[in-house]
Amino acid sequence: MHRRVSSILIVTALFVGWLVLPSWAGGANEVSVVDAYKRPLTITQPPRRVVSLVPGVTEMLLALGAGDTLQGVTYYGRVPPQVGKPAVVGGFFSPITQVIAQCQSDFIFVSDIHQEVQERFKDSGIPVVHLEAHTIQDILANLRLLGAMFQRQEQAEALCRQIQNKLDLIREKVARVPDSRRVRVLRLMSDKQMVVPGDDSFQNDYIRQAGGIPPCLGKKGAIVPITFSEWQQFNPQVIFTCGSDLKQVEKLVQQPGWQEVEAVRQGRIYRFPCELTCRASVHAGDFVAWLAATLYLKDFADPKNRLRSDQVLASEALTLDLPYVRQARVTRSRIMDFEQKSLVIDFKTPVAVISTLEGPRQGILTVGNHYTPPPCWGISHYLGLAKDRAQLYRVLKKTGQNTSFLFTGADMANLSVQQSTFKDIKVYALVTAGVEGNALRLSQDEGRFYEPGTINIILLTNCRLTPRAMSRALIAATEAKTAALQDLDIRSSEHPLTYQATGTGTDNIIVVEGRGPAIDNVGGHSKMGELIGRAVYQGVREAVAKQNGITSCRSHWQRLQERRLGLYELVRNLPGTSQAQIVPLWESVMLEPHYAGFMETALALSDAYGRGQVLDLSSFADYCKMVARELAGNPVTEWQTVSFQGELPRPLHMACEAFINGLAARAQPGGKP
Repeated sequence: MHRRVSSILIVTALFVGWLVLPSWAGGANEVSVVDAYKRPLTITQPPRRVVSLVPGVTEMLLALGAGDTLQGVTYYGRVPPQVGKPAVVGGFFSPITQVIAQCQSDFIFVSDIHQEVQERFKDSGIPVVHLEAHTIQDILANLRLLGAMFQRQEQAEALCRQIQNKLDLIREKVARVPDSRRVRVLRLMSDKQMVVPGDDSFQNDYIRQAGGIPPCLGKKGAIVPITFSEWQQFNPQVIFTCGSDLKQVEKLVQQPGWQEVEAVRQGRIYRFPCELTCRASVHAGDFVAWLAATLYLKDFADPKNRLRSDQVLASEALTLDLPYVRQARVTRSRIMDFEQKSLVIDFKTPVAVISTLEGPRQGILTVGNHYTPPPCWGISHYLGLAKDRAQLYRVLKKTGQNTSFLFTGADMANLSVQQSTFKDIKVYALVTAGVEGNALRLSQDEGRFYEPGTINIILLTNCRLTPRAMSRALIAATEAKTAALQDLDIRSSEHPLTYQATGTGTDNIIVVEGRGPAIDNVGGHSKMGELIGRAVYQGVREAVAKQNGITSCRSHWQRLQERRLGLYELVRNLPGTSQAQIVPLWESVMLEPHYAGFMETALALSDAYGRGQVLDLSSFADYCKMVARELAGNPVTEWQTVSFQGELPRPLHMACEAFINGLAARAQPGGKP
């Protein structure tokens, strides 16, 4: 079994679940659990310094508002910078016990794979607790337990209600699908091997809750092989995977004989984000809803199957200090049975706008930006933009003649509102941004159709922009957006190893004419152009951080993941014994700033080399030899040429080869301790 596959699965599958005793033990704030060693444990005070080796637990603590207790996480755990910056204690398979100890934690969350950690801290006085979940009900039980432990019961109950409400809605909706049309669904766990979740996996419970029929192979475990005969007998009608190269998955299932199943013949192979498919955590209801809407798209799109009325649910005011703005707000609506969100800006009198989605418009009284949640993406594509837009305007009580909206899959809860001023000039940029699905580099990547508007920008000023100025503002905003993406090192989704992204390919901008003194020049050398650029730049950076958790100071681990690189992939062509020796050492040394900086240098140099800005790598080759010697503790006398899966940029190839040679020598007798 490919160990990288195992790492993804266990990172996401084995992370939630404690064995809970029936209730609080004695006092009102005492909680009784069983620790990882099957010993009873009574918790009288909320943990204050936590190490979480399981990303799902990390996610739950963040959702409960207890993220500030996190002192250590693996490199799979993303903690928003505004919450804190816990230490990275290594990878999921091989967390470094010494680094965990340095966190001085009062609680450690582990999975059953962390035997070394469990043994190291068994008699340390620090509670070590293992969580697991096989069903969504287990997830809810674990959330309630964490809520009790951290004295956040109200937050836990609110999260559980949200999840349960989504599950109840989906159960009602799929109940309208006749049993004769229920589809057989298979979760493919790898793009290299035919492996699936075991019968007792929560991932199969996700399929059941979505109205699908999962396989029953008589095998238990987070990941199990599926034989050719089992594959043919089950004959999946839908296959889904996560995070993998979809082209590679399609190639895998096109093997002779394997390609005869219905899902392959009909092209019903889908990819979803790993953090949804693989984690038994707080987004369980979100993924079940998305999966169900994918399985039964036409049923969900049919107005006859709507269970609830389309209507506005609530609005939250937004302050824009512009005299021609009547009101601005973020509105929550229920449309097609799912909650959607809209930024709505109403004007006192009609204005002109220029929209990259609609072109120039006159007589506009309302502009906005509308968020469609993932379960509705397929429905919106199926209905078409015109019907989707008309449906929204009907709910918001707007008319298409005087309304101009953008549409996005980025949550309006992550809206960035930026204001730039100079003397009497004022510029607002309202930005939503999501860059993990379809970021691309124009001039290099293939053009494809995606959800319209992944980075959306609305520009307003307290001046009246002439038509010339409005058109020129599009260039200023686009340049600023691209500068933000470059400074964040956002990667192309198609070629993340090679290219930085210039946009998402579906970005849109609305420039509002405004009211006030006339402005005819918004070029880069003008003050108005400067203010637009500054507001858009900061807005894109903040929106990306809110939506995707990407900041310029993120770890090198996250940068590698964005390039779809992991240490297990990098050592895949080595003998098994070498892999087992090198990966734990590599994870360990990468925690040291010196070696992390070496990897970061290789990543940056790879981009410069690819652009032709660096021609001679001889100095970097010397640097690589020096790093290998430092890692080994002695000169590396036998340099091994390493081949990697796929073609790495030359500087990155050299750096990884240096790590492997140095660590291989270190693992030998006489190597550096």
